[in-house]
Amino acid sequence: MSLSGFLSGILCLTTPCLPISLHPSLHLPDREWSLLFPWISSPPLSAGQSLVSRLLAQGSELGLELVFVWNRDPGRMSGSVPPALQLQDLTALEERHPDLVVEVAHPNIIHESGVQILRHANLLVGSPSALADQTTEQQLMEASNHWGHTVFVARGALWGAEDIRRLDAAGGLQSLRVTMATHPDGFRLEGSLAAAHNWGPRTVLYEGPVRGLCPLAPRNSNTMAAAALAAPSLGFDRVIGVLVADLSLTDMHVVDVELKGPPGPTGCSFAVHTHRENPAQPGAVTGSATVTAFWHSLLGAPRPLQGPLAFALCTTHTSGVPPRFSVFAHP
Repeated sequence: MSLSGFLSGILCLTTPCLPISLHPSLHLPDREWSLLFPWISSPPLSAGQSLVSRLLAQGSELGLELVFVWNRDPGRMSGSVPPALQLQDLTALEERHPDLVVEVAHPNIIHESGVQILRHANLLVGSPSALADQTTEQQLMEASNHWGHTVFVARGALWGAEDIRRLDAAGGLQSLRVTMATHPDGFRLEGSLAAAHNWGPRTVLYEGPVRGLCPLAPRNSNTMAAAALAAPSLGFDRVIGVLVADLSLTDMHVVDVELKGPPGPTGCSFAVHTHRENPAQPGAVTGSATVTAFWHSLLGAPRPLQGPLAFALCTTHTSGVPPRFSVFAHP
């Protein structure tokens, strides 16, 4: 198995895989896998750095091979990625023959290169906020169907993804609301939200459909985007996302998931509320537990029928045919 990767753009993750399936059949051809992810040069390790480090140290004994790492700024790979694994030109990814490309950095990689990647490999999207853009989603669906490769979505920090999927499939989901709160230093905001600096002790920056939040907070809305994909009956337009700046949350990200079903015979509704506190370094976009989950997702990825699994890592800082989209949930 070989593995290629982008240091700041795409990351493929799968864990003891419970697919939240948006496509009834999942097939991975007998090819190598690749990973795309963000690369940050300062401690603590980013998801991308952590994956590269673990793959180089443990990959061979696990049947995994890293075949390349790509970064928009090649200089960021110096001293961290062996020269032979550094891919200078993303358009040359076919030469490394990846099976799976993993993105864990920024949705722009999916917008710009997702279709190209699907021509040569399966793609695991670690920045599902990219799929809030309907043009991008449609292009990936068409490319997936045309080239016979599958798009996977990592659930990341979304707790209970498999339960949301099952409830939605059974017609028992009426509303879904995801609230993410952390210190303002952990936000990477764009557009109108980027100008918001008048923080109170706890300030609601956005409350509304997840589709509207994703372009304003592309790196802080992935949990909400995963929820929208896990509940296709509601989708990006009916799943509600709430982004909260909380000055007291200097070392953690807090995610609350609230869902309700339709009223039963007695007039009462089934309801669930989960509260997840994820330790995080000050100013970090990704919590520590989520980084660990990425690794376990990787270990649970479907394998080729023969031979080792090939991964590629990409990072960047900065139609009547059913779509081949699956959301992978992991413990």
